[in-house]
This record gives sequence, C-alpha cells and structure tokens, in this order.
Amino acid sequence: MTKMSADADNHLITAASCKRAARMFNYLSIGSSVLSAALFGLGKMVGGKISFLPLAMSMPPVAVWLAASIFVYASIAHHPNLTVRHYNQWAGYRYYALLGTLPVVPIFHDFIPGGWGSIAVLLLGILLPWAGYDIWRAGREDWQDMVVDLKDHR
Repeated sequence: MTKMSADADNHLITAASCKRAARMFNYLSIGSSVLSAALFGLGKMVGGKISFLPLAMSMPPVAVWLAASIFVYASIAHHPNLTVRHYNQWAGYRYYALLGTLPVVPIFHDFIPGGWGSIAVLLLGILLPWAGYDIWRAGREDWQDMVVDLKDHR
C-alpha cells in the first residue's frame, strides 16, 4: 500500500507495494484460468447429453478476467518502477497471446485429439509454469521503497 511522506509534494511507494503490483497480473491470470478449467471439468462430469455445457461453464471466468485484465494492465503500465512495468508487460503478453489463440481453435478442434479438453490442458500447461516462474522471480527481486515527486505528475 502507498503512504504519504511528511512532505506533501512527495509520495512514498513501498517495496511491498511494488512487489505486489509486479505479481498481480500473474496471480489473477492463474486464478481465472484454474477456475475456468475446474468449471470445464465439472461441466464434463455433469454435462451428459448437453455437449456445450463444459464450454458454456468455463467461458464466464475467462470473459470476466479478460475485461478486468485490461484495467489491471493499464493501471500497472504506468507504475513509476520500471521493473514492475516489465513484469506486468510480459504477463500481459503471455496471457493475451494464449487467449488470442482461442478464437482459432473452433476451426481445428475436430482434428485435435481430445478437443477442447486438450486445448485447455495445453493452455494451462503453458500459462501456469511460466506465470508461476514470474511470480517466484518477482519475489526474489530486491525491491526498494521509492519516493515519487508529485509535482512532476500533476
């Protein structure tokens, strides 16, 4: 969390706040992806003759996070700490690239063994380790408190 320093023209951004901001996009991407995969699996178990149920159940978390991620990405994109920006930028590249493949999948999903299930496993297999590695790396960074001069940002 940010705190005001004694000087009204300066703003203190703590090291913990920088670390949290650097990890945020990855945490939320992992959370929405795992929730979506769990709902897909649940839909497969209870779907029976309703073939679209797994897909219908798994898409809302993806759609909600896609919309919310734009705001999270934009809010962190102008962070004063360049390292925070770097982690946010690469988390966004990774998530949006993987999500950008989803509209193409219906064209080829009949030719892919396992259909949507194998696509979900593939996407999670790419996103989870890579995002987890970035979360771990951000935790090992040497974060420092920083003071931002508010006169420059008015």
